[in-house]
Formats: sequence, C-alpha cells, structure tokens
Amino acid sequence: MTPKEFFERAATDRRRFLIGSALGAGALMLPGVGLRRAMAADDYALASSIRSLSNAFHSAWNAGGEAFAKSVSGKYSALVTEGNSEKGVADIRAFLAQNGAKSVLGCDPNDSPDARPIVEAVHAAGGFVTTVWNKPDDLHPWDFGNNYVAHMSFDGAPAGQQTADALFEAMGGSGGIVALGGIPSNVPAIQRKAGLMEAIKANGKVELLDFQDADWDATKANNIVSAWITRFGSDIKGIWAANDGMAIGALEALRAEGLAGQVPVTGIDGTKDAVTAVKNGEMAATVDWDPFWIGGIALSLSYHAATGAITPEKEPKDHREFYATGKLIGKADIEEYWKTHIETSPPAPDWNDLWGRFDKAIAG
Repeated sequence: MTPKEFFERAATDRRRFLIGSALGAGALMLPGVGLRRAMAADDYALASSIRSLSNAFHSAWNAGGEAFAKSVSGKYSALVTEGNSEKGVADIRAFLAQNGAKSVLGCDPNDSPDARPIVEAVHAAGGFVTTVWNKPDDLHPWDFGNNYVAHMSFDGAPAGQQTADALFEAMGGSGGIVALGGIPSNVPAIQRKAGLMEAIKANGKVELLDFQDADWDATKANNIVSAWITRFGSDIKGIWAANDGMAIGALEALRAEGLAGQVPVTGIDGTKDAVTAVKNGEMAATVDWDPFWIGGIALSLSYHAATGAITPEKEPKDHREFYATGKLIGKADIEEYWKTHIETSPPAPDWNDLWGRFDKAIAG
C-alpha cells in the first residue's frame, strides 16, 4: 500500500470538533450507543491511562473514553502519567488492586518498555487491557491469553513522509528545515522520523539543519525553535514536527518573531488548533488519527473481552495487533474537512465496530 492509499482509506466520521477545545465533562457525554443488553456494565471499572489532560490529543482521547463508558453505564476514570513512567505503572497497579478482574483498561504507555509491566500486572489481576502506540516488538497480546486484548497503532512512517512532502511543497521544494521529534524510544517517534528522513532523501534539495527531540511537549518545542531562530535565522525555510503539540509550540515561537505564515510548519495528530492553523495558512499539513475514537475503541475492545462478547484467543492475530487508518489534512483538503468535522458534528462512533478502521496487521 502506498502512503497516499494509506491516508485515502481513512474513515470519514472523525470527531475533530472536540479536539483541542476545553473538554468539560458535561459536553463530552454522548447518547448511549447501545451495546448488547447482555453486556451490562455491572461493577466493571473502566479507565484510560494517558499522558496529560492538558495535551489536546489525550484530552480528546479521554473524552472518547468517557463517551464509551457512558454508553455502557460504566464507571470511568482517567489515570494521568504526566510523562512519568513510574507513576503510570503504579497508578495502573493501584487500579488493578482495587478492581481486580473487573478492570477494563485502554492504555497509552508513557514509553515502550512500560507496556510489559503493565500487561503482566493486568494479566496477573485477571483484568483486560488494550494498548495503543507503544510496546516492545517482542511483546504480543496472544502471549497473555485473553487479558491482553489487543495492541493498536498507526503507521508513523507514511505520516512522517507525507507531512514532510507537504512541508517541502509549501516551501518551494528546496531549502533548510529544522525538525522536532518525540520521545526517542517511542515507536511513533521512531517511525515518523524515519518517514521524514526518507522524504529528505527522496527530495535531494532539502537540507536538515538540525533535529532535536522535544518529547511531544509544546513548551520544549517552543524553546527549541526560539533558539533555532536565533541560530539559523532566515536559513529556516520550514519546520517539521512529529506531533501537533510540538508544531503549535513551534508556531508560537514563529508568531513571537512575526514569522507565522512565512515559515510553514507541519504536525501530526489532527488537533483542532493544528487544523485551524492549516486553514489560516500558518501550517502546511497535519494528520488526523481521531483520538476521540481511539480513546473509546480501546476501552470497547477491552470491555467486549471482559464481558465475553469476544474471545480474544479465538480472534486472528491481525485483530490483536494492527494499524488503524489516518488521514492527511493539507491545503487541498482543509475546506471540505472544516465543513464536515469542525462546523458540523459527525455521528457518534459505532463502538461495536471494533475493527472497522483496520488498515493492516503489524508485523510481529
């Protein structure tokens, strides 16, 4: 599958109108989606383990988790790591100690190695977990019976390459760029950087002036870009960022120097701030993963397993370790996207459609 085909297969029912805004609990609750009556919530405890509620991506993820929990009348909580792996693992262990086999989790491990102790703890407690984005390559759901339900991710290499190509086009096809990476050991950060480097190699006319990891953090990105502006000045013709949070941090640094709209920026995640910046001509592109759907579907997978609606061990491996679809949002797409995802409210996701956005199996 070509990168273009990867993005063209994206589902159209995105929830971008929620992302990047102030996500109050009262505004987040959606009407029940109607899982089987046999799947009554009973005393199941549902939780999302995420990085930060101040991060637009994870705030939307949390909204999706809350919406799914409401659809099954389940009790819900957010376990927030604030980028601290020890805290993330400890909070999940405390949640498991309280809820045991009734624990239902959707988890974005803070770092890839964190996934193993999390999965082992869930397995020992008899709970159910679906991980997203980060895990070691040798850790597989099928090695933990039904308790490690699935691992879902998005192929970051095409995203990194496509946004880089959009950046190069916006800056005229040549010149110097600077680039912001995520946490170096995170799988998405590795993949997206690989896509960037492939795009630079294929282009042949773009020079990478510097690459620094900003750990997915907007403030770190802002500080790095401010220093780059002092160091490289007008040699910077474009800024590539591995996520939208860092892209917005970069954009704020450009705004402070009166350079917004003159130096194109790209990001990845499809947050509302980034989509707005694309519409305003300050960013060249982003990629929509739909974190609202991610937060809900991760819990839905785990909940279906917990209640016996699915038996993970009986599912094919590509249902347990898979890439889902994403969509490139650039200059050519922004007006239609804005009308269908910002100005109007798409229908609530079908939480029973567990693999409706399946793209391809993760090799493993």
